[in-house]
Amino acid sequence: MSEEHRFPVRVYFEDTDFSGNVYHAAYLKFCERGRTEWLRSLGMHHSELLKTGIVFAVRAMTIDFLAPARIDDRLEIATRLETLGGARIGLIQEVRREDAVLTQASVTVVAMRMGDGRPVRIPEVLRSRLG
Repeated sequence: MSEEHRFPVRVYFEDTDFSGNVYHAAYLKFCERGRTEWLRSLGMHHSELLKTGIVFAVRAMTIDFLAPARIDDRLEIATRLETLGGARIGLIQEVRREDAVLTQASVTVVAMRMGDGRPVRIPEVLRSRLG
C-alpha cells in the first residue's frame, strides 16, 4: 500500500546476550523505533497524537527469527503498510543486514483513546497520508 520506510540501527553491547548475538527482545525495540520513525516520516509524531488523546498500541505481533544479528552490526529496519482498517494498521517489518533479512514481523497496531483504552478511528489526517 505505501512505500517502504527504512531506519538504520547499530547493534550495541546492551542489545546482545552472552554470545554476542542480539537478544530476541531487542528486536522488538528495533521494530518499535522503526514504526515510530515511519510515523514521523508521514509527518505524525507521537507527541502530536498524545495532544489529541490518541495513542497506538501493539495488538498482535508475529515474529520470525531467521538469522542472528551480532554486536556492531549495522542494521536497517524496513516498515511497510500492509492493511488499513478503521482503528487498526497492519504492518510488515524486516530487520536486515545489507541484503539479508534477519527477522520478519507482522504487526497490528490499534488507535486507542488514552483515558479508557477503547479503540478509536485512526485520525483522518493520518489516514490521508497512508493513502
